[in-house]
Amino acid sequence: TGKCFYTFRGHRAEIVCLSFNPQSTLLATGSMDTTAKLWDLEKGEEVATLNGHSAEIVALSFNTTGDRIITGSFDHTVAVWDVGTGRLLHTLIGHRGEISSAQFNWDCSLIVTGSMDKTCMLWDAVTGTAIATLAAHSREVLDVCFDYAGQRVATASADGSARVYNAGTKQCIAKLEGHEDEISKVS
Repeated sequence: TGKCFYTFRGHRAEIVCLSFNPQSTLLATGSMDTTAKLWDLEKGEEVATLNGHSAEIVALSFNTTGDRIITGSFDHTVAVWDVGTGRLLHTLIGHRGEISSAQFNWDCSLIVTGSMDKTCMLWDAVTGTAIATLAAHSREVLDVCFDYAGQRVATASADGSARVYNAGTKQCIAKLEGHEDEISKVS
């Protein structure tokens, strides 16, 4: 009871974010050392180091099939990686501030990213092409997510509001206000 099976060591600085893959066979960790690592949970071993960012990794997320992972960094970019090979597939460039969050939609066709530049962006997950920039917040976007159908995007901001967008039309369909300070998470 409460027994630790493995201790994963290998990063040269603090681990900032982590996530299980959907199959619960891998753990991904993102670090201040500018790398992400993939760990095999059955063997307790590192299976890949994802090198490519020039600043700390503060967000990471697997897609629903577990064959892709995205990492968001303070270098203003999001990277799309092949989980099986550890190869960098795309670098999503367009934000003018640090990335705060990043997520795939359910069918793995879209990526949404949030940034300290006060915007969130929608991207084609297959090609890495920017689709839209949603810029309605007056302060930093701290978190983003898709609904389960992938039809809506929610954003949480330091301006104390949350917004919901139609992912197809890119229109804001709800502005949720009432908090007295920043909203750090949305789900």
